Amino acid sequence: MEPKKNPKANVGRNSSLYFAVGLALMLFLANFAINYKTYDKTDIDIGQLNLDELDDEEIPITEQIQTPPPPPPPPAAPEVIEIVEDEEEVEETVIESTETDQEEEIVEVEEVEVEEVEEDIEVPFAVIENVPVFPGCENEKDNTAKRNCMSDKISKFVNRKFNTELASDLGLSGRQRINVIFKIDRTGNITGVRARAPHPGLEKEAARVINMLPKMKPGKQRGKPVTVPYSLPIIFQVQD
Repeated sequence: MEPKKNPKANVGRNSSLYFAVGLALMLFLANFAINYKTYDKTDIDIGQLNLDELDDEEIPITEQIQTPPPPPPPPAAPEVIEIVEDEEEVEETVIESTETDQEEEIVEVEEVEVEEVEEDIEVPFAVIENVPVFPGCENEKDNTAKRNCMSDKISKFVNRKFNTELASDLGLSGRQRINVIFKIDRTGNITGVRARAPHPGLEKEAARVINMLPKMKPGKQRGKPVTVPYSLPIIFQVQD
């Protein structure tokens, strides 16, 4: 059986050439499509510039600054210079040498007594070795017991001496808090009383009561009397 196809008609003979031409054509069309730009006509139309509507620029009138006249020239030097003789005699100061020689006697210096200046050291009440002792707390065994006894004695003293009716007289109501800070110095006396309260009248009353505290046995740190700061809050309720 003879084949019907003509052996000379080979379709794939120029396929590579056709592929190259088609690829080049597609690349050209793709590049043209990417770089193609369009513009909106409304954005392009900028209109017509009318120069008649512009106002004339106003040039401000400036005042000419007048420069001050130059300073007058210095006076001319005199042709003849008079020389005045200084007749006052100046005594020269003679500085004596302070160096000594072997023949000079050496003066013996007596013993110099150095006085010890006691420093006013403050030690917080919570860490002091020996707390101040309030009258009536001498028989307590340790620092903790003496500290608690002192706090209890001071609280009872303030409750007994403080005028709680003063707050109502000053027009105050509700709960009132007064913070008081004072020091027990090296001699056991109360010093440096400071109070902070909602009203100056309460501060004055708190300072008056704290200054009435009895003299205590001073606190000691390493066996020496020291100043001990103490903080005391005073809180009471004003009866309406």
